[in-house]
Amino acid sequence: MQPTIVHVCRHGQVENPEHILYGRADGYHLSALGRQMADKLGEFFDGKPISHLRCSPLERARETMAPIAADFPGLDVVIDRRLIEAANVLEGQSFGRFNQRLLLPKNLRHLWNPLRPSWGEPYMAVRDRMLAAISDAAAAVPGGQAVIVAHQLPIYMARLASEGRPLVHNPAARECRLASVTSFTFVEGRVVRVDYTEPAAELYPAKKKIFRPGM
Repeated sequence: MQPTIVHVCRHGQVENPEHILYGRADGYHLSALGRQMADKLGEFFDGKPISHLRCSPLERARETMAPIAADFPGLDVVIDRRLIEAANVLEGQSFGRFNQRLLLPKNLRHLWNPLRPSWGEPYMAVRDRMLAAISDAAAAVPGGQAVIVAHQLPIYMARLASEGRPLVHNPAARECRLASVTSFTFVEGRVVRVDYTEPAAELYPAKKKIFRPGM
């Protein structure tokens, strides 16, 4: 049987100069650089045998999907709320240049358990909804290929689970950069391989910046 591949893309860079942890908030759109990143994804998938498109409902994800979908005019984009960003009680804040505001008492009270994590949606819940959406995309194209656009943490949870790794991790060490593609290969309904690539790598800044929410 031909394997089924579901390519899961992270959205491009968002216009967010104040580095707000925007989470699920409305009104956050791709920056000019983010639109270039989305175009790189469109180029990456152009010519590939894609037969299913699925996307988070948030603006930045739908804007990233747009140049991909443009190459497949016969396909509708399925909006799937299971692909949304993880819930976070710290949403709406900017933590400062060196994340110093994260240490304010009103924030520290949410940081007592990084294993769950205590500041947001449990990792297991994110994993379960993300894997369900990916599996549904795979079921829609047996032996074919699908493209999903979603968000960093949900994508990384699905990858860790599929690779049999613990869900607890260092957020700064996630291998899921902007406009990256994490590809899940299915055989007989289960993931047998995960691949990762960065079609927009040439657009990344030369120097790695300090990890901050809202990037």
